[in-house]
Amino acid sequence: MVALSGASGSSWWSQRFELSRGGAASSLLPMEGLRGLAVFLVFLVHYSTLVSLWLSTPGPLVVALGAVHTIGNAGVDLFFVLSGYLIYGHLISARQPFGRYFSRRVQRIYPTFLAVLAIYLVLSWLRPGDSKLPAGTAAATLYLVQNLLLLPGMLPIEPMITVAWSLSYEMFYYLLMPGLIAFGGLHRRSAAWRVRFFIGLTLLALAGFALLGGPVRLVMFLAGVLLFDVLPRARAPGSAIGWAMLLLSLLAMLLPLSGAVGQALQTGLLCIGFFGLCFACFAQPRQSIGLAFCWWPLRWLGNMSYSYYLVHGLSLKALFLVVAKLWPPGTAPWLGGWLVVPAFAFTLLPSALLFLLVERPFSLRAKPAPVLLAVPAASAGRLTP
Repeated sequence: MVALSGASGSSWWSQRFELSRGGAASSLLPMEGLRGLAVFLVFLVHYSTLVSLWLSTPGPLVVALGAVHTIGNAGVDLFFVLSGYLIYGHLISARQPFGRYFSRRVQRIYPTFLAVLAIYLVLSWLRPGDSKLPAGTAAATLYLVQNLLLLPGMLPIEPMITVAWSLSYEMFYYLLMPGLIAFGGLHRRSAAWRVRFFIGLTLLALAGFALLGGPVRLVMFLAGVLLFDVLPRARAPGSAIGWAMLLLSLLAMLLPLSGAVGQALQTGLLCIGFFGLCFACFAQPRQSIGLAFCWWPLRWLGNMSYSYYLVHGLSLKALFLVVAKLWPPGTAPWLGGWLVVPAFAFTLLPSALLFLLVERPFSLRAKPAPVLLAVPAASAGRLTP
């Protein structure tokens, strides 16, 4: 098992931000780092959007920020791959009552989501000009119920929490996968059969979305599903291939693709790239790519990535309200390059507080019967969906 380098297991910080405990009960360490990468990419999207107001004239910095914004959108797709891997692995490894499975999903998502939604409601009352609540009690109540049910995203509804559209995709996958496993009798099938089945389903889904449009990013979950069945049985790619797959994924976002066909092609490239990246990390945790994503600051960011994902947008908006008082938009183009590190650091505090006060105590409590999943010996550990 890869050591938890960079932080003492007895330190105050590690006791609060470290989720891996070593031995057979730890999670795959590179997965934590991959979550950290994913949420940092999402941060870059919102940072580049807000700081663009200070760039009044076209130039290299504007072009660079535009590319960063586009590339950053791949962060959510990486989250979907990791969710696909974890949830499918959890379900295919052992039969379990749907009620117990789904209650765990609700426990994982809702405490932190409800805490952030409450903050948005308070801010809607304090700053009605920025509120997304529609006028009228009935319309506002309906909109709130829609958000509570995580409908924005899969349905054309603007979410109150900007990034919460992805939770709609997650919940759809949570509901779909148990039925797909039961309907296809996948517990009785061999891993090789399941690999062929999910490759065919992935190609069919991409073709369908290319022809008809729709939420094509759902296909990213299938990349994670395939990874679970392929990982223990296929030859592991080396670090060079893993880094190349990461580069492919990021550059694929910059391809000038549009329309349903273009989006399907781009999603297919992301599936290949993130599949290869995760495969290399999980199968070779002691090679350079695995060690890079085992770096403890990146893992700790990944461990609190859900809290960070939900609240960092509010933190950035608060920061830029202060910045606007000091340098009005359009007057300080240098901010685009110099503010990124302070802005990222600023978002860490509220995210850490949300993680420590809500997510960790209410959503990450130890489960009585952990499920051990089959992974390569070098990286064996408990997968905690």
